[in-house]
Amino acid sequence: MAITDDARALQDQLIQWRHAFHQAPEIGLELPRTQEKVLAALDGLGLEISTGTDTTSVTAVLRGTGSLPAGSSTDGAAGSAGAGARPAVLLRADMDALPVQERTGVEYTSRIDGAMHACGHDLHTAMLLGAATLLADSRHRIAGDVVFMFQPGEEGYDGASVMVREGVLDAAGRRVDAAFGMHVFSSLEPHGRFVTRPGVMMSASDGLFVRVLGAGGHGSAPHAAKDPVTVSAEMVLALQTMVTRQFDMFDPTVLTVGRLAAGTKRNVIPDTAEFDATIRTFSEANRERMQTAIPRLLQGIAHAHGLDVEVTYIPEYPLTVTDTAETEFAESAIAELFDGRHSRLAQPLSGSEDFSRVLAEVPGSFVGLSAVPEGVDPRTSAFNHSPYATFDDAVLADGAAVYAQLALSRTALLASAPSNTAPSGSAQPDSAQPAVR
Repeated sequence: MAITDDARALQDQLIQWRHAFHQAPEIGLELPRTQEKVLAALDGLGLEISTGTDTTSVTAVLRGTGSLPAGSSTDGAAGSAGAGARPAVLLRADMDALPVQERTGVEYTSRIDGAMHACGHDLHTAMLLGAATLLADSRHRIAGDVVFMFQPGEEGYDGASVMVREGVLDAAGRRVDAAFGMHVFSSLEPHGRFVTRPGVMMSASDGLFVRVLGAGGHGSAPHAAKDPVTVSAEMVLALQTMVTRQFDMFDPTVLTVGRLAAGTKRNVIPDTAEFDATIRTFSEANRERMQTAIPRLLQGIAHAHGLDVEVTYIPEYPLTVTDTAETEFAESAIAELFDGRHSRLAQPLSGSEDFSRVLAEVPGSFVGLSAVPEGVDPRTSAFNHSPYATFDDAVLADGAAVYAQLALSRTALLASAPSNTAPSGSAQPDSAQPAVR
């Protein structure tokens, strides 16, 4: 029976897992209830399971029992003494939710006030549990090891970095040869479509925190004060002009001020004003340039008005750069299961991902999957992070099947071609290859 048939046979269980996660969302690096559910679902599959120290992560290793091809340089390494020499592939799912009040009205809506799985991580976790179940039943076909990475804290907590530091990439006894992640969308693409992109797939994300220091006074006499409100407003507008006048439109940057705060009453000029912004860049050159251009601009504006300013620029998630050869491999695996349901993104996405931490260490790729409900226009449906974002359960089995197929096919290819671990028919991986915009 095909892996897709096996996955569809699990659909009811996948839905049950997904709804349980959705109803009890947890935020950040500490997800004890989510971790408990994942551990319960993995129980009995015969995996080597470990949990994180600095976060409630779960790492599970499946030891394949398939024989390595005769003549392979790793032949004979199947025993415990040489287990570390066998091929190894990592599959990742993030598990955390967002501080969003759900407004979808679905019957399995969040039971936690102010928390929601608005980015689809509940689907990711359920799909990876499904893949673990499928692969555990097929371990005799796997001539290598599979590492399942269940990660907390993707939404701004850099949980992937914590798991990398704690050794998830070496959980099988050696560095994994390839890594794959998946992400669902509630908008952008039609129902059930898979998307990939070689090279730069998602932007880097940095944080800007600004505090304008003035001198308070009465609203009727602004000349006797140093008004930080008008100066901060000028700064917000000047930042947008800077983006269009100092940066190449064909190497875009995105700067959005999401928080602006000052004062307590309409006729009181406050001492300080603050604003925070998110910065997205698609090249390392622009990312580095932003870190000097922004403080220079804001300091100049402040000094021109006789005020001071404190500028804090915090680098957060790096560019998500997929390996060209591993992306081509993932595309072929998807096509094998779901012919006609894949396309390449024409441009990188301006969202950011801490799976970039994994891809910076090992070759791999990141696959998008549209969970827009059938019959809904993806151009107008609520996007990820919206309190109205809705993800269709119907894609769960397909996602689980792709996860499993990636592990099955990649370990088989690695085992059969140890002298050249790049997917056959592809160029050697170049994870630094820039995207064409």
